[in-house]
Amino acid sequence: MTTVFSLLGQGLKLDTRADIEAHLAGVDPTAIEEIHLGGNTIGVEAAQALAEFLAKTTQLRVANFADIFTGRLISEIPLALSAICDALIGKSTLVEIDLSDNAFGGRSVDPLVPFLSTARSLQVLKLNNNGLGPAGGTVIADALLTLANSLEAGQKSNLRTIICGRNRLEDGSAEAWAAALRAHGTLQEVRMPQNGIRMDGISHLVGGLAANADLHHLDLQDNTFADKGSKRMAAELHQGSWPLLRQLNLSDCVIGDEGAVSPIVEALAKGLHTKLEILQLQNDNLETEAFSLLAGVVDKFPKLKRVEAQWNEVEEDDEGVLALHNALRKQGGKLVMNDDEEEEEEEEATEETAEEEAAAEEQPATSTEAPKSIADKATDALADMLEKVSIR
Repeated sequence: MTTVFSLLGQGLKLDTRADIEAHLAGVDPTAIEEIHLGGNTIGVEAAQALAEFLAKTTQLRVANFADIFTGRLISEIPLALSAICDALIGKSTLVEIDLSDNAFGGRSVDPLVPFLSTARSLQVLKLNNNGLGPAGGTVIADALLTLANSLEAGQKSNLRTIICGRNRLEDGSAEAWAAALRAHGTLQEVRMPQNGIRMDGISHLVGGLAANADLHHLDLQDNTFADKGSKRMAAELHQGSWPLLRQLNLSDCVIGDEGAVSPIVEALAKGLHTKLEILQLQNDNLETEAFSLLAGVVDKFPKLKRVEAQWNEVEEDDEGVLALHNALRKQGGKLVMNDDEEEEEEEEATEETAEEEAAAEEQPATSTEAPKSIADKATDALADMLEKVSIR
């Protein structure tokens, strides 16, 4: 059983050493495999005490430090971050770190470098919504490049997942990211949505991603491909890059142009990505021809169960849309063309969860449960009687 230490989401304001030591007291750091501190705010002194605890860990695998600096001064964050990250250097058991939702900006990101550039065991890196900007993004990418270049000849990188969305990376850091992605070559999941990356940057980024043959989840939503970026992406899809791709999100990426079928859609229509399960092409200026083309090749994607294509240049009763809808339905898939459908699915999922929880609560009591007292039985009987009473 995994040993977890968690203060997740408690909203604690941990300023001093005493503040955090009150929670760490009695906890054996050598037994901890996961630590979750997100949703609290940690000051410099408390971070230093935490670092002493982290330094003593010997089995730590997952470190969740998302959203731990809310309300902290820009002068505090680098000192606190440095203490925490330095304590993780050399932790050969660490496979995942989450530092999302911390306002690093370009000024507070340097303390991450000594750790990231040497974290050879790291498999999952989550840096979402950190306000990195092009400068901060370049610092992170360069650290990951240094990590890849530090590996011995023939040694493979362990890095499998990078989540770095909502960071304003823009074109200014795209070349650095491309170099890092190319150097590792082991990525299976890359999510970099909403980064303001435009055509030139996308072209660089796609080139780096192409070196990762095992990629199965790619999310570049809300970056601008336009003609140049679309053609670069299409070229990779056309030659069969990412044969294991299961989920592709290119929504809000301007991959279509009026009166023409997107080259990305044409490349997908070759049917080389037979493992594709989810395709997201929302708000991409796609017209009826694109939908018709996809409809004609759905049988080449036997695992394709969901296509999200809201807010494109078609009506729901468009001929191409209906053709794609019918083709997907034949193999148990679904075409989502409006928000109402998504909301209905979310409501259904919520209802199913509630039903499962209710069913779990109604399970017969186990033998370890204390027998009901006479008073409890009387209360239950009264409740049953009241259930049968109706007011007319």
